[in-house]
Amino acid sequence: MEVQAAAALGMALVAGISAFGAAIGDGMVGGKAIEAVARQPEARGNIMTIMFISFGMIEALPIIGIVIAFILMGQL
Repeated sequence: MEVQAAAALGMALVAGISAFGAAIGDGMVGGKAIEAVARQPEARGNIMTIMFISFGMIEALPIIGIVIAFILMGQL
């Protein structure tokens, strides 16, 4: 296998696995936020704020991973 082909395969794996991990993380955060609001409805505003911040942080990691993969691909 050529180096370029291996790098392209590695980029695809980084993108796929990081997207899969982010989807699992988003699902867990969303589910726990729904549980928390169901248990304590008066804290809905604080819970939703924390949930959206968590979504943003979780979604930033795959984007950073893909950017690093593109940078490394350009180095070859």
